[in-house]
Amino acid sequence: MTSADETPTTDPTSQDAASEQPLTDDPRPDGLHGAKSLLLVNTGNGKGKSSAAFGVMVRGVARGWNVAVLQFVKSGEWKVGEETVGRQLGVHWQSLGEGFTWDSTNLDHDKAVAQTGWAIARDIVESGRYDLVILDELTYLMTWGWIDSAEVINVLRDRPAHVNVVVTGRDASPELIAIADTVTEMREIKHAYTSGIAAKRGIDY
Repeated sequence: MTSADETPTTDPTSQDAASEQPLTDDPRPDGLHGAKSLLLVNTGNGKGKSSAAFGVMVRGVARGWNVAVLQFVKSGEWKVGEETVGRQLGVHWQSLGEGFTWDSTNLDHDKAVAQTGWAIARDIVESGRYDLVILDELTYLMTWGWIDSAEVINVLRDRPAHVNVVVTGRDASPELIAIADTVTEMREIKHAYTSGIAAKRGIDY
């Protein structure tokens, strides 16, 4: 029995205690095998979806891959740091959007721009010219009904065998999640923006 001022010994059989211990058994599943390509989805309401995708971008470039990044909401007027680095590394980079919807004066025009942007993206994916294609913010166009979600699913599922794809954005559809190989949900616990701190250059863009 411990006194009030003593720290109780952690029960090593508890679930929390087990999670704090180093692994002694190999956690890798049996039957691991390679894949010619993967479809990754970064979704959720937390920060880091695009940032994680751009980490994969750098990794792909380091492996000698041809990489393309297509952004569907941010306009070409945005001067984001990752675009600067991407272009320096030889990444094909296109901003296909018109900016945030709340700044728009003509959503019908934005919808038409989105459909044109998706046609460009579809051609890039299907062409097989790139080993990695990042479709940044694509889920929003699907959620808003601006592009044919069923078509997107078909293109991503039936892409050339060597083409890896990363899709980012909130509210990934069940259909997109179903065909993905890896799905990561970013969960917001705390964000500087909700405390009144504006987006910071070098951290947020």
